[in-house]
Parts: sequence; structure tokens; C-alpha cells
Amino acid sequence: MANPILVTGAAGRVGAVGRTVTELLLKQGKAVRAMVRTEDERAQALRGLGAEVVVGNLLDLDSMHRAIAGCETMYFGMSVSDAYLAATVNAAAVAKHHGMKAFINMSQMTVSQMSITETTPSPQQKLHWLAEQALNWSGLPVVHVRPTMMLEGSLLILTPDSVRESNQIRLPFGEGKTSPVAVADVARVIAALLANPQPHIGEVYHLTGPQSENMHFFAQEYSKALGRTITFQDIPVGPWRDELLKRGLPVHLVNHLATMGDLHRAGCYDRMSDDVLTLTGQRPQSVQEFVRKNAAAFTAAAKAKEA
Repeated sequence: MANPILVTGAAGRVGAVGRTVTELLLKQGKAVRAMVRTEDERAQALRGLGAEVVVGNLLDLDSMHRAIAGCETMYFGMSVSDAYLAATVNAAAVAKHHGMKAFINMSQMTVSQMSITETTPSPQQKLHWLAEQALNWSGLPVVHVRPTMMLEGSLLILTPDSVRESNQIRLPFGEGKTSPVAVADVARVIAALLANPQPHIGEVYHLTGPQSENMHFFAQEYSKALGRTITFQDIPVGPWRDELLKRGLPVHLVNHLATMGDLHRAGCYDRMSDDVLTLTGQRPQSVQEFVRKNAAAFTAAAKAKEA
């Protein structure tokens, strides 16, 4: 039987990268070892799909030995966390020990604008840059995947409330252009790399959506998708950051999001790449397509029914 492909973060919510990658590989008939943090219904659902499930923690040495032993290819991804670098190095050390033949690393596109002399105020982006350095130093056969802002992690979390309540997108992005990419497209790229990694070892891939436009343009895309007029309202970064903290989001995450706001205002998210199309043969999903697919989240009547 073929060695299983290890997917970390596999128990994320439906639509999360690790879970979507797991589902795509299983549909292709690949053997998948899904690493999860907790034994719960999500782990059971993965078993139901045909995955081998390993419960463990990326920071725990024994967990990583159990997860990695017997695998030749792995995907490493972790949500925004102040422990991100330690988890990356822990996974890399164990992967190196077991002779991993391909290590697909989820990074961020902002790393492309960073160097030993250039960084950002986001602690998470700095950790991603350092993690890439450590992986390159490790000598592991690494592929870095650098998506820009993800639709599910930004627009689907940060804009539905204001769109439902006032038909406004309220974000501190100024006139800056952005090219958000859907998790489904990122996952398709990662699944393709995992299925045939060797031609890609040492490469860095940048993933964007099909358009880089400002938020006024995307407000029009929301309008077309939802059948009502949506406008963009720029807001200051500081009060937005304070509101995120009031919602109970971790300081590390809030500082990262606030930096994203500042970088958008500075035009640093005006990025375009054809890597999704080149690697998968399918163009990435547009914002209009994404909002139409998730219309219920942006519709007050649907929200009231849920309540």
C-alpha cells in the first residue's frame, strides 16, 4: 500500500484549507493521514471519509513522530498563532529525521515583500518569514505556497455583519487594491502539489484571485451577487482594531489583522499571479462568485431564520 500523505490541521471547519485538502486527496484515491488536535465529531467525519486520523499537537515531539513516521509527503499548515514558528521547526525537525521527501509549507504572500532588513508590524507575518528561513536552512525538500488574503479568512468573517445590517463593507483598506483568493483554490493547488511534488521541490508559488481591485469595485461585485446595492465605507484602522479586541479575538490575531489594514492602505496587497491556473488548470474563484455562493451569510432574512 502507498505511503499516506500527511495533512496537518485537517479538522478545521468545513471549507478550511487542511480539511479541504484532505477531502480532495481522498476523492483522488490517495491514502491520507489526517492530523487533528482533538478527538471529536470532526475527527470521526474524517474517518468516515476514509482518512487515517492521528490526534496530536504540532508543538509536541511525540505527536509529530506518530504523525510523520511512514509518510513521505506532508502538508504543513497552522492557523494564526504566536507559537507558529516553534510548531514549524518542531515539525521540520521530525520530518528531517524521518527522511521526508516533500514538505509543502503554507506561508503568506506578504513574505515576498520581506527580507533580513524589511519586515512588517504583524507578528504573524514575521513568524512566517522566519519559518521559511528555517525550512530552507533545514535542507528539507520544501515547496512554499504563499496565498494572499483568503476570502474565507477575511471577507467572510469581517464583512457579513455590516453588509447585513447596513449594506456596507466596512474595512480599513482605503483605496488600496487587493486580490483575495478562495480557500478552495488554495486547497486545489496544495492537493496537486502533494499528489506529484517532485517537479516542484524548491519552488515558491503565489496564489491570488483573478482580480486586483479596490474595495469600491468589490462592493459592486457584492451588489451583483446579492441583488442589492452594497457600498464600501473606509474606516480608520485604530477603532477597527479596538472593536476586534472587544469581540474577544486574541491580541496576536488582532495585531496581524490591523497590519493587513495598514498594508492594504499602502497598496501592498495589489498583487496578481497566474499560479492557481497554471498548477490546477482552473481559474480561481472571483469575489462575485464567492459572495453568491455564500449569499446567506450576507442576508439579514437568512440570518434571522437561523436565530
